[in-house]
Amino acid sequence: MQERRDFLKQLAMLTGGMMLPISGFAQTNKDKWGTLLPLRMLGKTDIKVTMLGLGGYHAGLNKGRDAQELIEKAIEGGIRFFDTAESYQNGGSEIIYGKYLVPKYRDEVFIMTKSTAKNAATAKEHLDGSLQRMKCDYIDLWQVHSLRTPKDVDNRIENEVLEVFEKAKAEGKVKHIGFTGHQNPFAHKQFLDRTYENDIFETVQMPINIIDSHFHSFIKNVLPLAIKRNLGVLAMKTLSNGRFFEKVNNSDGQGVKSNGPLVPNYISVKEALYFVWSLPVSVLITGADKIEYLEEKIELARNFNIYSETERLELLTRVYEKASNEIEYYKKV
Repeated sequence: MQERRDFLKQLAMLTGGMMLPISGFAQTNKDKWGTLLPLRMLGKTDIKVTMLGLGGYHAGLNKGRDAQELIEKAIEGGIRFFDTAESYQNGGSEIIYGKYLVPKYRDEVFIMTKSTAKNAATAKEHLDGSLQRMKCDYIDLWQVHSLRTPKDVDNRIENEVLEVFEKAKAEGKVKHIGFTGHQNPFAHKQFLDRTYENDIFETVQMPINIIDSHFHSFIKNVLPLAIKRNLGVLAMKTLSNGRFFEKVNNSDGQGVKSNGPLVPNYISVKEALYFVWSLPVSVLITGADKIEYLEEKIELARNFNIYSETERLELLTRVYEKASNEIEYYKKV
């Protein structure tokens, strides 16, 4: 019980001072394709991004007309942030973006891709491949992908992976650089510690959801450091890759119709996403592989109202007993 109370107190202290800048992003913006979803600052960059982004892994599960329709629905719904990685479908997700997103929408969208490279040579190959597959002259955000352990961080640094990212930015091949991971928050802490003096990285992508608090918590261990460094925070696995659902439809963990119960009979999809959006995150990346899932998330983003501290703490209290590695299966010690 004491650990739980301490966490709730820490969360209240973290988020209490962040409400003003978040609530200030409710302005209406338009481009040639229509009205955008509300914008949020991407950390210390001068870029504003839509509060909802389309996840590239699940987008890559679609082919042909289905993939085109998903991307066009995202654009129509006001999404301008598009996530992918060279590892998704062995480059297949990037190919889809190169075919259906970039040719028509490049000037209006923010594209992020990632590299799992363990050494400099592989990182260079990944960057060249990503640019070729997506038919881009540059990438808006390139991230060191899937940090697993503090040792993994040390190895990538020793193998000069970060130099490739820094050089790519200096050459204009990428506009911004960041890092990601979902297994271990202490890998993120190690990365932040090892790059403290240089401070060239601008974003961090990590799991942020309502039951993160109990086991290997990114909210507790990484989010305060990210805010202190003024990094753009990219929230992923906000529904624990579908494991919040009572049932799942497929092997990728996407849930049944998302108006069903989450963490069975505890919270709704709206409560889960609004909890995350009420934290100091720049964008919530949704892994919607079906248009109906995407449409619901777009509607929730358009109608978002920030949860008060009291509401957030009540939600945490409601689901605390369900927090476990069984649900957040991707976390590893």
